[in-house]
This record gives sequence, structure tokens and C-alpha cells, in this order.
Amino acid sequence: MIDHISIAVKDLERSVIFYDAFLAELGMTRIVDRPATAGYGKKYPEFWLNLRPEISAVPANVGSHICLRARSEEIVTRCYRAALSLGGLDDGAPGPRQGEMTNYFGAFIKDPDGNKIEVVTFPTPDLEGS
Repeated sequence: MIDHISIAVKDLERSVIFYDAFLAELGMTRIVDRPATAGYGKKYPEFWLNLRPEISAVPANVGSHICLRARSEEIVTRCYRAALSLGGLDDGAPGPRQGEMTNYFGAFIKDPDGNKIEVVTFPTPDLEGS
């Protein structure tokens, strides 16, 4: 249903460095590079950064966040560590969580502009008990 997501960033050069490493952990690379935008994806741009030099940092509790799916708990943890090493802020360390419909393993970070990003993986069903 969702084709792509765009976020505003104050400093595109800083954000490209951050997201090159962060999204690489999810198998995404920078596919589009323009003076005021960068697009990431696996086959086509799904995650866009748009330069907005006039913006202020995103307020702490704006109520929006982006959730990206990882293949494993290890990848969730690697994304989290990559984000923190590049100036992201901890907003929830990797660990098990109770969701509305299922349990999951996730981590929350804020990018250098304050955008809230979650990375999750869902447990595989225990087939031995079936």
C-alpha cells in the first residue's frame, strides 16, 4: 500500500552519511542522488531525504515515527548501534516488546534531525509445537 516515505532533513550531507550506514544494515542503498534529495531502496527509491535547511529539529513528542522491518534481531541491533555511532539518539534500546497484535523485537532511535525511526523484526512461529 505505501510506495515510499520522505523525511525532511536540515543538513543533507550529514543525513546521507547517517542513512548510508543505517539503511545499509537493512539492505538498502542510495539509488538517487540530487542536490536537494537522496533516495534509498533495494530496487527503487522507497525512503527519501529532502533538504529543508530552514527546519528546526522535530519536537520530542510529535507523535509520528517510521518503522522499518529487519530480517533478524541481530540486524535490529546493528541498525541501532550504527545510528548511535553516527549521532542518532537512543529512544528505546533493542529488545523484546509487546505490540498490539503480536510480540516483536525492536529498537527506536532519533536521527540527527529528531525524526523517530523504529526497526523491528517479528518472531517466527514455533513449528515444533504444531
